[in-house]
Amino acid sequence: MHLTSLHSRRFRGLANLTFEPGTGVNIIYGANAQGKTSVLEAVLYAATTRSHRTTVDAELAQHGGNEFHITAAASAGGCPVSIEAHWWKGAKRFKVNGLAQPRLSDILGRICVVFFSPEDIALVKGAASSRRLFLDMELSQLHPPYLRALQQYRQALRQRNELLRRQQCDPDMLAVWETQLAEHGKLLMTERAEAVHTLSTIASALYAQLIEDEPLTLEYQPDIADADGIAETLQKTRASDIQRKNTGRGPHRDDVEIHISGKSARSYGSQGQQKSAALILKLAEVELMRQRMGEYPVVLLDEAPAELDAERAKRLLTAVPEAAQAIITTAQPIELLPLSREKASVFHIERGRLEKQ
Repeated sequence: MHLTSLHSRRFRGLANLTFEPGTGVNIIYGANAQGKTSVLEAVLYAATTRSHRTTVDAELAQHGGNEFHITAAASAGGCPVSIEAHWWKGAKRFKVNGLAQPRLSDILGRICVVFFSPEDIALVKGAASSRRLFLDMELSQLHPPYLRALQQYRQALRQRNELLRRQQCDPDMLAVWETQLAEHGKLLMTERAEAVHTLSTIASALYAQLIEDEPLTLEYQPDIADADGIAETLQKTRASDIQRKNTGRGPHRDDVEIHISGKSARSYGSQGQQKSAALILKLAEVELMRQRMGEYPVVLLDEAPAELDAERAKRLLTAVPEAAQAIITTAQPIELLPLSREKASVFHIERGRLEKQ
């Protein structure tokens, strides 16, 4: 899978932009605040309907504007695919190959991407919600039944929480939503457990090869140990849930523990270890997608070498599979990047204008 073109209009601080990356490594360089990250953000938004920096789409429009438009074209499985994203006065609309999509969930998986930014250190040192989002975005791109189960689980969770907030709580209605939570939550837990097991195997080998000769492991930590016990647990915790007016147990509380040399990377890892582990997780995600899809996703690396020493940066960047399309941004002089310029397509960006070098 590779991106063939990106067109954006009135998005962030970008000028009306046309970007035609090569099928291999692409380097976008320029000073800070010139629009490098916004190019990757536009790709991410078209592929996933969301930004990594904000949940408020209005913030993505150019200052003072009330609309933006993005068109991303790619080759997926040897077939062309085009996604159009249009936001105007608070409403967003998507088209795939010219056809309007009534549900945003229908966009996921059309153009698969793995995105890394410096903020992704939150995968290691942040809250459990960051790690759940990581799993949910990955599995939603790969497995449509997972996405449907996730949406239905979230809907049932909202309905149960609304009931819990009422003065009088109907036990029969709670039971209805608990049945839904149990059904869909079981699929979420099963898929998450399998994905974390595979990611742990891949990430452990990558970390030992590229970073340090020490074990890195991932451990899925479900909030409810037995996937068949969700309904029973919810019934047992009804009284406490009614008091707190919120559902306190379930897959929406799951976590993934990351260990380095048997210790929690979140609690005991250094800043360098945490950032390296986050990058390794993203590289493991790339390989997992290849295993599941039969081809690599588009790899987006925003300032990936930053804050790493030269040797670690070299190891990590050269670990991006040669068969994968990678789009890498950097504020460093490109001659300092541990990449062969002869094999890369190089672009310079300044004040939102992108030019191929």
